[in-house]
Amino acid sequence: MLLNDLSPALGSRKERKRLGRGIGSGLGKTSGKGHKGQKARAGGYHKVGFEGGQMPLQRRLPKRGFRSRGKGAIAQLRTSELNLLASVSATIDLAVLKEHNLVPVSASSAKVFLSGDVTAAFALKGIGVTAGAKAAIEAAGGSISE
Repeated sequence: MLLNDLSPALGSRKERKRLGRGIGSGLGKTSGKGHKGQKARAGGYHKVGFEGGQMPLQRRLPKRGFRSRGKGAIAQLRTSELNLLASVSATIDLAVLKEHNLVPVSASSAKVFLSGDVTAAFALKGIGVTAGAKAAIEAAGGSISE
């Protein structure tokens, strides 16, 4: 077999429609565009979503939803992850959390929620705490300051 002998399989390539080539072609006269109107004309076009001057659907429907720009700024932290820092530092603040890669560097604040046991006593400074996490930290002998 040679490269110049290769050809596509029968039926895999379809001939393009030749528009406006007589009544016998099935696509003569109006070339399958119907009679009159903007779409029948040369250069006839309209915007995507245009409904002939009627208020378009995307403008008729109400706007919903909102994406908070500051949502990712508050990092979430489990109480079980705080146990890793108990041996490193007595007081834990945002800088210590960033230093040990427990929160992203871009985080502007952090909040601790209850997930796992609190095994060590430590002092949290300037970090938000949920009610359950606060109770668990204080029960383990830790403290929380704003």
